[in-house]
Amino acid sequence: MKNKLFFVSDIHLGVPDLKSSQKRERMLIDWIESIEHEAKEIIILGDLFDFWFEYNTVVPKGFVRILGKLAHLNDNGTKITVFTGNHDIWMFDYFEKELGIEVIRGHQIRQEGNKKLFLHHGDGLGPGDHSFKFMKKVFTNKFCQFLFNWLHPDLGIKLALYSSHKSRESHKDIGEDGYKGDDKEFLYQFVKDYPEEEKIDYFIFGHRHILLEKQIGSKTYVNLGDWLSLFTYAEFDGQQLHLKEYKVNS
Repeated sequence: MKNKLFFVSDIHLGVPDLKSSQKRERMLIDWIESIEHEAKEIIILGDLFDFWFEYNTVVPKGFVRILGKLAHLNDNGTKITVFTGNHDIWMFDYFEKELGIEVIRGHQIRQEGNKKLFLHHGDGLGPGDHSFKFMKKVFTNKFCQFLFNWLHPDLGIKLALYSSHKSRESHKDIGEDGYKGDDKEFLYQFVKDYPEEEKIDYFIFGHRHILLEKQIGSKTYVNLGDWLSLFTYAEFDGQQLHLKEYKVNS
């Protein structure tokens, strides 16, 4: 029976190289095929790609297998929802028009079963990190997007991949440093300060590349891990959410 939601994030197809990305792409498809018989919806909570930009007539080449798989599922009744992350923020209308897949830019609050969920990639929330928040405003500025659109795709994508690499080095957003502690984690602070009267049960994020479920009063903060090294996801049955690791059968 298809009655479960599945959440996954931070696959970052494109890094560190094509060979390893294609291996992760195949693993992701294998995971989808292992859960599609019970999935009402599969929610990709940002950074499916390490870089994505839609020119007027061009999208980045590669990874057509996962795009085809998602389109096929969506066409056959399994809802696919994709959130933009900080690495694939420049998703415009290709997914919606070509694949029929809903794209969420920002957050979404939804009631599922007996629980209320707050969904967001996790970038730019909470206090601090002012330099990143400024850059996000630049990247989402329509005029800046217009200027970038006039770069030849070979040059534009090369520059963007270089910028993505430097961003990863400076922000350590692959989670190598692990959980920094409640007082230093922006997402923890965001959940803690979120109004209790909104009665959110689960706050589900990606971005930090750590696997985490943490109770904060009546609220539960969940981080999904990643598919660079952890290969983790969340399963929600309408009542409870469970974090799991995908293990390839040997």
